[in-house]
Amino acid sequence: MTYRLQGALIMVNARMVYPKNLNEAMEEIRKIETDTNIIQGMAPKAFHLCMFVEDIPYFAANIIKQEMLNGGGDAVVHKDSINDPMENTTTFIMGNLDQINKMFMKLMSQPGILTDIGSKIQLATQTIEKKETSYYCCGRHKLEIGKKTYIMGILNITTDSFSGDGLLAETPNMPPKETTYKMSSELPVGDTDSIIDVACRKAEKMVADGADIIDVGGESTRPGYTAVDDKEELARIFGVVEKLVKTLNVPISVDTSKLHVAENVLKAGAHIINDVNGLIKEPKIAELAASYGAGIIAMHNTDQPIHGDIFSCIIKFLRKSVDIATKSGLNQNSILLDPGIGFGKTLEQNLEVMRRLDELKCLGYPVLLGTSRKSMIGKVLGLTVNERIEGTAATVTLGIAKGIDFIRVHDVKEMYKVVKMSDAMIRGT
Repeated sequence: MTYRLQGALIMVNARMVYPKNLNEAMEEIRKIETDTNIIQGMAPKAFHLCMFVEDIPYFAANIIKQEMLNGGGDAVVHKDSINDPMENTTTFIMGNLDQINKMFMKLMSQPGILTDIGSKIQLATQTIEKKETSYYCCGRHKLEIGKKTYIMGILNITTDSFSGDGLLAETPNMPPKETTYKMSSELPVGDTDSIIDVACRKAEKMVADGADIIDVGGESTRPGYTAVDDKEELARIFGVVEKLVKTLNVPISVDTSKLHVAENVLKAGAHIINDVNGLIKEPKIAELAASYGAGIIAMHNTDQPIHGDIFSCIIKFLRKSVDIATKSGLNQNSILLDPGIGFGKTLEQNLEVMRRLDELKCLGYPVLLGTSRKSMIGKVLGLTVNERIEGTAATVTLGIAKGIDFIRVHDVKEMYKVVKMSDAMIRGT
């Protein structure tokens, strides 16, 4: 509808804005050309948050609710929170950043567990504020977070990779398996040279196609995989890692959960250990990585069905991984987290994780997403493993929109184009 004001034709326009962080809220306010002195103070009031705070005493949940109400926000508590104040519970907080900041500062001025609860809430809210430039540090490499989406190329030195790209199955004219891995001090020699050459050529091709990291694996982790012992796994990958470290100027990651394998590849110069068990089964891997100045990738994984809120389970698991890493002396800038798409999760749970990837920001660490060719895509699209490039591209684009910083893929050349276009739209780079 239009009307005239002092002779001018006016059309009222109301529109919603959705700032993703505090800096974007400040930019929206700045457009009004208001007093610049008030922008920083007003921005927290323009940014609304909803937050679960789990495993806290009922009395603490009631205090949080009262403090939020006092500040103009609100919180939901369990219906029995008054009658049974000794049990643990979850509260759901709703308010703008200014209200939540005032609430957690009040908590942190109190003794005991309230201080700890306040600090956890503060940590979660800090992730929405743009910090000074941060990096993922791994060996001699330093990758700036937020600058771009980094591509990790998958290099499987296996016989049974789910995606069919295991080089031991593809390498032509290889000797029979029983003579393929000759050992000398547990390191590969002799007839493994052809494996090393093929693997290194593939890695060089991936880097030329846009890979920023190469992830070397010697044991499949697909459902129903055949386990190999640490000697066999090391025999498959050691020579490859040793050569790639010398010939490529990108970080070399090793996908392993075995302490013995991790120790040897770190000695060979590997820059990252990618542990699909999130350090939970072998915490000493974190100590090793810290001693070599290497990076860690900790992935959520479980061999038990997940009940309840999937993200509650993932966040709790990854907090344990972070706790193990930091207590082992690992630099906080050397930790990368992975929600573990496909590991112990149903199709519905995997899709829910994809929709909620931005919730991982509450942990305060960069995130790696590994969806390449996975069964989630095959089940949705009804496609075989070699027909899932477009589905992978969709997951990569959504991941970048949700704030992930690293992707792990088989098809580097194709995904490089997807990443470049997504970064241009989402990061503005």
